[in-house]
Amino acid sequence: MVERRWWLGCVLALGLGFGIPVQAETPASEVNIEDILRKADDLFRQDHSIVTMEMTVKTNRYERNMKMKAMSLGTEKTMITILEPTKEAGTVTLKVDNNIWNYLPKVDRVMKVPAGMMGGSWMGSHVSNDDLVRENRFSEDFDTKVIHTPTDGNPDKIYEIELIPKEDTAVVWGKIVTRSREDFLPLDVKYYDEDGTLKRIDKFEDIKEFNGVMLPTKFSVLPQDKEGEYTVMTYTSVDFETPVDEKMFSLQALRK
Repeated sequence: MVERRWWLGCVLALGLGFGIPVQAETPASEVNIEDILRKADDLFRQDHSIVTMEMTVKTNRYERNMKMKAMSLGTEKTMITILEPTKEAGTVTLKVDNNIWNYLPKVDRVMKVPAGMMGGSWMGSHVSNDDLVRENRFSEDFDTKVIHTPTDGNPDKIYEIELIPKEDTAVVWGKIVTRSREDFLPLDVKYYDEDGTLKRIDKFEDIKEFNGVMLPTKFSVLPQDKEGEYTVMTYTSVDFETPVDEKMFSLQALRK
């Protein structure tokens, strides 16, 4: 079962970072739905990035905090290295296309994630292995309806769009509702099941400027059927200028 969260897929495709937003240049009054969705699709895609970040996971059984470094090359290659806590430092996840490998330093072993475990939790979070590799595009995979635009008098000055998955789109959601600022930076995404029940909210917060680029630095996954649980990912540094060597994304590089 693929619980595909589009925004999350793009976030993870860039190494659990939030990518580099494309700045809006078209006035809101002149933007049509295709423009909105295209910009949303491309918002978290970048040629390469290096980020450090913190992840906090809260479930009804445990709470854990991790620090990690992530490098990405396009949306096809990502390497995530755990920096803290000490007992997990050096653990690496490598994503190349639709394949994932984990390197476990304590046993010096590289393990490929089998198909049957792709739906499992990544590092104990509310993010699945499948989230790391699968990707949908709003502009291609959904039938859409505009609920609000910044110019229709809504007090929050937002874009709000309802998306219904097309018949052949690999998602389990019955409906997705996205909200974005007037400059196209995301606010939140709500996921409903086929019965119309809200099941999950993805939130984007703490927008900051990095080298002249504005982007959210805090991303939260909030399951609505698990009270009090969440996964929060927060940037601590962003580098989208330093080149990333393609050779880093290999099984041999996992042990370095």
